[in-house]
Amino acid sequence: MDSVEKGAATSVSNPRGRPPKLQRNSRGGQGRGVEKPPHLAALILARGGSKGIPLKNIKHLAGVPLIGWVLRAALDSGAFQSVWVSTDHDEIENVAKQFGAQVHRRSSEVSKDSSTSLDAIIEFLNYHNEVDIVGNIQATSPCLHPTDLQKVAEMIREEGYDSVFSVVRRHQFRWSEIQKGVREVTEPLNLNPAKRPRRQDWDGELYENGSFYFAKRHLIEMGYLQGGKMAYYEMRAEHSVDIDVDIDWPIAEQRVLRYGYFGKEKLKEVKLLVCNIDGCLTNGHIYVSGDQKEIISYDVKDAIGISLLKKSGIEVRLISERSCSKQTLSSLKLDCKMEVSVSDKLAVVDEWRKEMGLCWKEVAYLGNEVSDEECLKRVGLSSAPADACSTAQKAVGYICKCNGGRGAIREFAEHIFLLMEKVNNSCQK
Repeated sequence: MDSVEKGAATSVSNPRGRPPKLQRNSRGGQGRGVEKPPHLAALILARGGSKGIPLKNIKHLAGVPLIGWVLRAALDSGAFQSVWVSTDHDEIENVAKQFGAQVHRRSSEVSKDSSTSLDAIIEFLNYHNEVDIVGNIQATSPCLHPTDLQKVAEMIREEGYDSVFSVVRRHQFRWSEIQKGVREVTEPLNLNPAKRPRRQDWDGELYENGSFYFAKRHLIEMGYLQGGKMAYYEMRAEHSVDIDVDIDWPIAEQRVLRYGYFGKEKLKEVKLLVCNIDGCLTNGHIYVSGDQKEIISYDVKDAIGISLLKKSGIEVRLISERSCSKQTLSSLKLDCKMEVSVSDKLAVVDEWRKEMGLCWKEVAYLGNEVSDEECLKRVGLSSAPADACSTAQKAVGYICKCNGGRGAIREFAEHIFLLMEKVNNSCQK
């Protein structure tokens, strides 16, 4: 994560070789006629040279590139006139555009290990004279929700704050540090040990959690991200997740599956999973015996995944554009309805959906090929194995860690179960 520091504004060269635009005050600017609302831009800083985790900003977290979680929240909030990613890396640029963000190619001067967030934000403002307020959102905060951003935008626009930053409440007792080799005793910093409060009797303390820093242009030009008429925004503890090292990853993955934001449309309970045969159920390899019989292999974990789905009331059906041997597939004893030699997969899945009386949001699809793209885009839950083609991976909401025929179905099944738990919990509230 880029460090957040105060300091004097620095001048940088234009990354595209053009002279920088003149800066102006946030609501000033000569030649304006009718007063326009201030332009609030979301800006996610995502350089490619992360030291802790290589290309951390686009590493998949719960099947989605890390930066995708905050981009989804920012775009769906409707709070911003524009949403930007500042990066120096081609792969990060491609992911940002895939999610619908605009990209500012930052210069090498603000892409160093010693560069601060403020350096990169000032460079961005030098080339975007239209921007009055910057909402600097950290890519490493995957549990951010649109409602948080909407409320902060209102604080800036309606309540007149110059800067607003995110905090979280913690109930942690702090003690003074003792240097090695020094004979001292530690001292309490925020409690009286003789009267230790119970958690419910203590309000705790507010800590910056790094999720976002909103500031007006004139404040940033003075060299500050926090200042002027200043306020904090308290986030819910379960939404306060920050990823800096690998050890954070599995914890964050479980947290985002339970508390993350999955899009504008509410999740619905899945009733049907359709799975492509070649490359999803199998690894795509076909073996032919001496007597010309087709031999395929599959992972027992996937068979267990299918069984668990069916036991939970989810119908599982198989589909293939290839003329697979139904006899060979039947020998797997998966007890699933299947269609092979399918030229139009979307039409077949639509027919199955109507037959079961389902809406598209109640259908999940696991695919790996170009022929699966339309189905993946249409259904409520979509996934692709780790070794699926790029077209399929770009169309899905969840990319498996497992390859096709090597546990992808079981992994997607576990993902479905977690999301269905989320659906059920929301229905009970």
